[in-house]
Amino acid sequence: MSKRKQHSPDFKAKVALGALKGEQTVAELASWFGVQPTMIHTWKKALLEGASGVFERGGRKAPEINDEQMKELHAKIGE
Repeated sequence: MSKRKQHSPDFKAKVALGALKGEQTVAELASWFGVQPTMIHTWKKALLEGASGVFERGGRKAPEINDEQMKELHAKIGE
């Protein structure tokens, strides 16, 4: 039995963008890249849903850590 193949985010974006362009069919892309057509549809959908995040102001969101959590983490580091 083989393990599942883990594809990088760059690879997924490349395949999804190829599907969005529409120059080739999903079946052709699946054959070319060696993935299942259902995966291409899933990646394409994820790309379309997350595309608006690229244009949000402020860049990446900062992690939400309150002062109390910060004190706990500093205490653990000091131990």
